[in-house]
Parts: sequence; C-alpha cells; structure tokens
Amino acid sequence: MSEPTIFVLTVADGIARVSWSIEAQLEHVHPKVEEALATHHRVEAWVDPDDSHGQRNAIWSGMRREGVMRGVTVEGSRVDRIVYARLRDDLPAHQPEGFRALLNSFLPRKRAISQLLIRDHDDRVLLCQLTYKTDWDLPGGVVEVGESPQLAAGREVEEELGIHITAGPLLLTDWMPPWSGWDDALCLVFDGGTHDPALAESIVREEREIKAATFCTLEEVSQRCAEITTHRIRSALANLSGSAPAYVEGGGPTP
Repeated sequence: MSEPTIFVLTVADGIARVSWSIEAQLEHVHPKVEEALATHHRVEAWVDPDDSHGQRNAIWSGMRREGVMRGVTVEGSRVDRIVYARLRDDLPAHQPEGFRALLNSFLPRKRAISQLLIRDHDDRVLLCQLTYKTDWDLPGGVVEVGESPQLAAGREVEEELGIHITAGPLLLTDWMPPWSGWDDALCLVFDGGTHDPALAESIVREEREIKAATFCTLEEVSQRCAEITTHRIRSALANLSGSAPAYVEGGGPTP
C-alpha cells in the first residue's frame, strides 16, 4: 500500500485547509489537524459527500460539520463538498461538552411544525388562508431552534392572528415525507380548545402571511385544504378523546 499523503494549505489569514490521499487513516490526519491549529485559528476540510471514510477522518479529527457547499470548482469540475472545520478554541472531543458539540454537528436534524386545532361551539375548525400557497391550513408554523413545540404553536398564532391561545395537549404527530423540494418534517398538532365563534372577529392578521382566517365546517375543510391537511385535521379531531392513533404519516393512520 502506498504511503498516505496529507496536504495542509493556508487559504486565508489564519485559515488552513487540510486534504489527504485515499490511503490516509485517522492516525495520519488527526496529528496534521493538531499541527495546523498551532498556527491557524481555523482548520477546515472539504470532503466528497460520497466519501464516507473521509468524513470519518474529518469528524474524529475533531472537525464539526458546517454544511454542504454546492457546485464548487475542484480540479476544473463543479462538485458538492461537505465542509468540516475546527476552531482553535473549540472544546476538544475528549471533553464531554466538546464531544456532544461534535455529535450535534453531524447527527440528523428534522424540521418541526407546530399547529393549533382551534374549534368553535359548532364543531367548526379555524383555518387560515396563506399568502404563499393556494390551499388553507391550520394556524401555526415552524418551531424555532431551541424552542418548545408547544410554546411555538401559541407563539405563531399570536404573531400571525393577534390572539393569545395557550396550546393544550398534543393531539397528533404527523410525519410528512419529502415533497416537492421540501425535506421530511414532523407536524405536531396541539389542542387549541373550543371558543366562541366571535373569536374570528377579534383576529388581527399578519398581512404578509395571512389573507383570511375563519371557522370552517369539515366540508369546507375538504374544499379548501390540501388532501394531506384534510386528513391531518380529521385525524386530530378523532383523537380529541385520546382513543385514536396519535401518530400518523402523511395525514392519515400508518399502515
């Protein structure tokens, strides 16, 4: 087997980029990363997404995954590269907090969406007509990083509709498979309680996102919502008593 080669190139002030030949193992790469950190504040590596061995070399040399650079030019070709980097003041991986930060950088993350099922005394459901898509949906939105999904549901409703409703128990977890450019996601539907129909009249819309908001019958839900949303609403309503499946996929019960 040929001798592995490790390349360390200063690409900017205080920044080194490390690369290695295919034969290189962790015991070859790790010392070079440590050496580079002695004279640079940042050491990075660009790794082919198909090179699982190279990704392991980068990770266990203490470099955290930062993302994917798409369409960069490498040796005259446009390719994608995963960017890994380690800063001089990053906690080392042999310390618990440093190890957790390293794992956190590359373990899968999943988008979460929180919604409220808000009803009136006639068993109608509050729906929102959104500015950025044609079909209607339950009020809610994307959960922020570090935010409780239950609190996110109430926050989104207050921001977009100007009404304060505390999210109640979780009614439904709906796994949404990848679709039309979106990665997969989890949609969590919380109980928003039963309210007087006059609640709709007190709504103050966030006009950049909400065209209209009104209570709708199940027939109107079917007419106005996408099929997956209609199934999700029906599944959430069915679980108000806690007797129906609390986990579904694509709006409906799993096979």
